[in-house]
This record gives sequence, structure tokens and C-alpha cells, in this order.
Amino acid sequence: MLKIKDLGEKDLLRWLEDFCQPGSLGDDAALVSLPAGQDLVITTDMLVDKVHFSQQTTSPFDVGFRSAAANLSDLAAMGASPLGLTVGLSLPPELPLAWLEKLYQGINALNTPIIGGDLTRSSVITICITAIGQVSPSRVIKRSNAKAGDLIVSTGWHGLSRAGLELLLNPVLTEPLDLLTLELLIAAHQRPCPRLDVVNVLWSIPQLDRVAGMDSSDGLANAIVQICKSSKVGATIDSLSLAPSLQNWLTQEQAMDWTLYGGEDFELILTMAPSFAKELVFQLGPPAVIIGQITQELEIYLAGTSSSFDLSKGFQHF
Repeated sequence: MLKIKDLGEKDLLRWLEDFCQPGSLGDDAALVSLPAGQDLVITTDMLVDKVHFSQQTTSPFDVGFRSAAANLSDLAAMGASPLGLTVGLSLPPELPLAWLEKLYQGINALNTPIIGGDLTRSSVITICITAIGQVSPSRVIKRSNAKAGDLIVSTGWHGLSRAGLELLLNPVLTEPLDLLTLELLIAAHQRPCPRLDVVNVLWSIPQLDRVAGMDSSDGLANAIVQICKSSKVGATIDSLSLAPSLQNWLTQEQAMDWTLYGGEDFELILTMAPSFAKELVFQLGPPAVIIGQITQELEIYLAGTSSSFDLSKGFQHF
């Protein structure tokens, strides 16, 4: 089996050219042309072996797919459209070349050109992807844009990725599930789809001029809290429904916990004036839904309870 060390750095770089935008790897840096009236949007995410993925739960193709999806989701959360990706890799010399090939196939599956990157030797696989996008200054989505009276829109179900991970780690849990539900949940974890489609729908709404939001990669509850903190507002969550695929095999408490804190669903959480929120949900269709309202008070509550979110339940690096 051919390994990375068998090629050497120069031949490996030549081999990688097939996965990149033609002509992008010949110089010291990538050139990105930006149309007049557009701002540049840049985001970077790192994925580390045994922290963000493992051989048990994620194939190399899916590692690449998830790596690109995480960055493209951040662009969508800013209202931006993608221009290109750079890929930085730290790799063990003994890593099979076939693993690297599958990784790049996964990155390319999201149809955003690779325009540069870097390679270095390491004992641990580390993937650092930078996504570059563009957005009109008048259409930037910021966490600090929420105002009291706004409705809160979730563009899709939450908790599915967490469920998919649990099923991969504990195959015995798959027994009560039908094949379609099983495949849906595992795909939600291994191949999450960044909601770039929402951006075009959002800005097709006439007279819409202000949107707050972020993606839910660190959990639905975390997204709501971060928006409220940045905007110096609070929220009441009163229409939080559970995904049908989580029901019947999970307790209500477990399904709610994964919905709020599971993370890595890569949906968008957006706030805007009520008429615009209702129009967005209508245009997106189910499972997009209005889940609550922004309030002047600084607290965040689940309707009918006196409880606020417990962010200690979500994933934290340190």
C-alpha cells in the first residue's frame, strides 16, 4: 500500500494538484478577485484526529466532507457565498495515500474549489480548512443584530447528528430503528449539509434589511445564547418540537437534551422581524420553524418553565 512518505513532499504536492482549482498551486499565495461592492468573509476550522473524528465513526471521505461543511456553514451564518477553500494538513508519513485521496474527494464533494493550502509532518492527523466567501455589506448576518420582538427561526431539526454519533459508537442501539431512520441519523453526523441554500431564500424576501444569526454547530442552545449575549437581549423558546427520528427510541428527556445541546447539526438560527420570519419559514418549508421570540429582558427561558439553558452540557474543548 502506497504511503505518503513514499512520494515525498514535491511529488505529493504534484499529486494534490488534481484536487485543486487549476493553476492555484504554482505561486506563494492564492489570488481571489472580489466584485465591487462585496466584502471578504474568512473563516477557519481545525479538525484533529480523536478529538473531532475517529476511525470508528468517520471514513476519510466523511472527514473531508465534514471539514469543508463546518467552514461553509460559517459562511452561510454570515450571509456569504463561497469563493474557495485552503487546506492545511499535518500528516503522519505512514498514512496511506488512499486515505488522503478519500479525504480530498470528500472536501470536493461540496463543490467549492480548493485554491491553496499547506502540508507538514505530524504524529497526529490535523486538518485546517479556511473558507473564503463574499457578501454585500448590507446583507451581512451578525449575532449582534437581534432586537426585542424578533422571532427566532430554526432552519431544520436538531439532535440528529448527536443521535447519529451515538448509534455509530453503540451499534446495539440500532436494533429498534428502521433502516431509513438509521441511515438518516448516521448521515446527519457524517455528512452534514451547510445551509448555503438559506442565504438566497433569505435575501429574496422584499424589504428585509436586518437579520441576526449564527449556525448551530455548537448546539441549538448555544446559538441562541450567543445571539442574545451579542445583541444584549433575551429570549423565550416556546415552540421547540423534537425531530420525529428521535422519538419512540429515546426518552423525552434524552431527545430534548440532544436537541438543545447535541451540536454539529449545522442549521442556521436566525432572528428577524415577525413578518419576515414567517415568510422565510413559508418559503423554506418544513422542518424550518419559528421556535421563539427575542425579548427585552436578558434571561433566556423555555416557555412554561423557569429554566434557562445549561451550556455546561454542550461540547467544550477546555
